[in-house]
Amino acid sequence: MVRIRRCSVVPRPRPVLMRSALVLAVTSLGLPGGTGAQEVVTLDEAISLAVPRSPVYGQALASVDNARETRRTAIGAFLPSLAVSSGATMRPGSVFDPDLQSYVDATNRSFTGGVSVGMQLFTGGRNRAELDRASREIEAADASLAGQRFQLVLDVKRTFFGALEQADLLEVAEARVLRAEESLELVRQRVLAGAATASDSLRARLELANARQGALQTEAQLRAARMALGRRIGAPGPVGAAVPADLDPSVLPLSDEEVYRQAELASPSVRASELARAADEASVTSARSSYLPTARISTGYNWSNNEWEFGGGDGRWSGLSLSLSYSVFNGFGRESTVARAENQLRVSRLQEGDIRLQAREGADAALVALRTAERAIGIAEEAAMVAEEDLRVVRERLAVGVATAFELVTSQVALDEAEANRVVTRYDYLIARAELEALLGQEL
Repeated sequence: MVRIRRCSVVPRPRPVLMRSALVLAVTSLGLPGGTGAQEVVTLDEAISLAVPRSPVYGQALASVDNARETRRTAIGAFLPSLAVSSGATMRPGSVFDPDLQSYVDATNRSFTGGVSVGMQLFTGGRNRAELDRASREIEAADASLAGQRFQLVLDVKRTFFGALEQADLLEVAEARVLRAEESLELVRQRVLAGAATASDSLRARLELANARQGALQTEAQLRAARMALGRRIGAPGPVGAAVPADLDPSVLPLSDEEVYRQAELASPSVRASELARAADEASVTSARSSYLPTARISTGYNWSNNEWEFGGGDGRWSGLSLSLSYSVFNGFGRESTVARAENQLRVSRLQEGDIRLQAREGADAALVALRTAERAIGIAEEAAMVAEEDLRVVRERLAVGVATAFELVTSQVALDEAEANRVVTRYDYLIARAELEALLGQEL
């Protein structure tokens, strides 16, 4: 059962702090359950709940377990084999008894048992190669598991930040409604004073209608984002995202060259491909071992008796035997096995080289996206500040009859877009940073 703590969202700097009474009334009667979800999780809680219940992560864990079982089998090849056998036979029959002058029962009973022990002394290096391959497969599965976990963390962060972003955008939409109401009232006063026309009033009313429609759409998107967060952590309903303590950009602990080097040499995808290539090299060694002879030593003990008792019967050791074998020709099966292993190794080497270049390419794209988002935040902050000042000036000009309602609506729309863009750029940066962390396989 998923346990989610109930708490209020931590206060944070918002683009707008005021909410209009109209939008609150509309949203309270709108979508089922509204958007004010009381269930709230932090980012760390969301990650800890989402990762273990992911089918993809469960499959990666199963791959690690399967690799460990393969290694256990490879270790077992170095140990002697032990087998125990037993049997019982009954042969019904009859013989003529001259004293009784009749046939009597003469069933022949036989009980046998045995134990045998054998061990491979030499396999041409196959056992050692199989153990090495199994060990490399475990390391590759562990690397893939780590990479899968970082990818899941990235998905959780996208969903989590998506819920926060929609909550911020809803406040921007509600602030737009409030500004539209204030502007409509200002224009109406101008119309009553004869300083504005009916067209100016209609234009202001249209902006208010558009603002209300935008608020409804954003509310629906917030509901969907919270439902998506709830599904990811295993909750049946919408779940709110608690605001982290700090959402501001911070300096990366790695230089650009260190990021490239980390991506090429130690990222989970590169590490997994490197280990997969090493496992294929061991497979080639194992396949080539079939060109060498094998040696096996074995012994055993066999017992038989006509009665089911251990005190009698006949028992003997079979002695110690050493056998050597060498396959001179097996219908080209040996050659085919070696050829397939070598072909797979060749493909693995090509994949490893391509994945290294892919990792560097991905690191470069992630760095560019991060730098772009970081600069976009500053631009969006300045744009919002300029748009807010422009709207203030236009309202003052409208009050003295210098500006028109068209200019007022235009300034309002510009401020609405600037505030929405300021919200989007902040979360674009957080997602870009999370993508870089998933690529490198480490927290930054």
